[in-house]
Amino acid sequence: MADLYLDSNVFIDIQEGRKKISLDIFDNSTVYLAPLSLHMYFYIYKKKMPYDLFKELQELVILVDFTSEIAFKSLEGPTKDFEDNVQLHSAIDAGCDIFYTRDGGLLKMGYFDNLEIKNPTVLS
Repeated sequence: MADLYLDSNVFIDIQEGRKKISLDIFDNSTVYLAPLSLHMYFYIYKKKMPYDLFKELQELVILVDFTSEIAFKSLEGPTKDFEDNVQLHSAIDAGCDIFYTRDGGLLKMGYFDNLEIKNPTVLS
């Protein structure tokens, strides 16, 4: 069983059905997400509260606490993009094994510490 982390772009793709991402990633895995991803999703898509998705989401994912330690580490890198750094450091903080993203720059990294950076399986 692997601990998986969903980057914001993957989370939003799943929620909006933009890409047919295999939900097999949820099988036998613990899935983590940053509260920042929820914030971006609710803001971009102007979702109104109360929002029933969040109740369902609580059963599928664990939110990683956004701490001052994660913020300060994110100011140092590993990329030039603060939001990407927050996501990566959140995944490391949660002890994740795999980081799913569709961000080409992050995919080129391949790994961050022991965290494998992968593109999720897209169904045709």
